[in-house]
Amino acid sequence: MDHPHTLKVVTGWLLVGLAVFVGIQWWLREQQQTRFQAEGGRVEIRRAADGHYHWPGTINGRPVDFLIDTGASGTAIPAALARELRLPLEQEVESSTAGGIARGHATRADIVLDGGVRAERLRIVALPALDAPLLGMNVLGRLHWRQRDGVLTIDLGPGA
Repeated sequence: MDHPHTLKVVTGWLLVGLAVFVGIQWWLREQQQTRFQAEGGRVEIRRAADGHYHWPGTINGRPVDFLIDTGASGTAIPAALARELRLPLEQEVESSTAGGIARGHATRADIVLDGGVRAERLRIVALPALDAPLLGMNVLGRLHWRQRDGVLTIDLGPGA
């Protein structure tokens, strides 16, 4: 029986796996931090690996990662998140999405985006099939922004 040798090999592989896992987690954290910067009245968001821009923020105080959607007229959140936040659902609405017409409910919430952008009691739509919160033009349209070389730059001025 060669248990001590087998134990050493298994322990070695477990340590290698742990080191790889910790390294990947560190790299992902670094990527997250370097894709968003806010300073001096300017926010810069670098395109993520998924090809989209993500803006961290909160909905009624709960941290979320908004997917920036310049093609959406309004901000939308998953219906499950609306339930979790206990948002009062208002009238049923139809939303035109990339996947077709979707039925959801209008509601209101306080949105705060990292960098200091606030929208209080913003009308948003809770959609059942939505995977992540979408930040639409009802917020983005209030801001001065431009996109160039994979960087979305938002200049924060009065009223932002």
